[in-house]
Amino acid sequence: MKIAIGCDHNGLELKNVIIQLLKEKRIEFEDFGTMTKEPIDYPDIAEEIACSIVQEKYERGILICGTGLGMAIAANKVRGIRAATCHDIYSAERSRKSNNAQILTMGALIIGPELAKKLIEAWLVSEFQGGDSKRKVKKIMEIEKRNSEWQG
Repeated sequence: MKIAIGCDHNGLELKNVIIQLLKEKRIEFEDFGTMTKEPIDYPDIAEEIACSIVQEKYERGILICGTGLGMAIAANKVRGIRAATCHDIYSAERSRKSNNAQILTMGALIIGPELAKKLIEAWLVSEFQGGDSKRKVKKIMEIEKRNSEWQG
């Protein structure tokens, strides 16, 4: 598995904790930044990682900002992406098992490093279960397709 990871300035410290976890678990990853505490716009990182996943350069992505919400909203604007903000283990597991989310987003101002590591561990080992969920994910993708040309 190859992971793309990125953050804004609010998520830098938590990103570095997660990178250490990925190294310990010998999981291949690429760090898309940011590398400093200088303020940046999270949509830029979210789009870059989401596009790299759609292009199949990476299997999954991890995005961290203050709440995780902005990263998820931005990543979900990329056609074909399902990004989920998770701050508890159950949601992290279900985002994979039920929703086949390729991107996990977290808020560094919401959760601490120990919980973040547990979420990552649960998310990485969880796989899409298919079944009824497959039909529902297909419907989500159909909604996306129908509305991708909307110019509102």
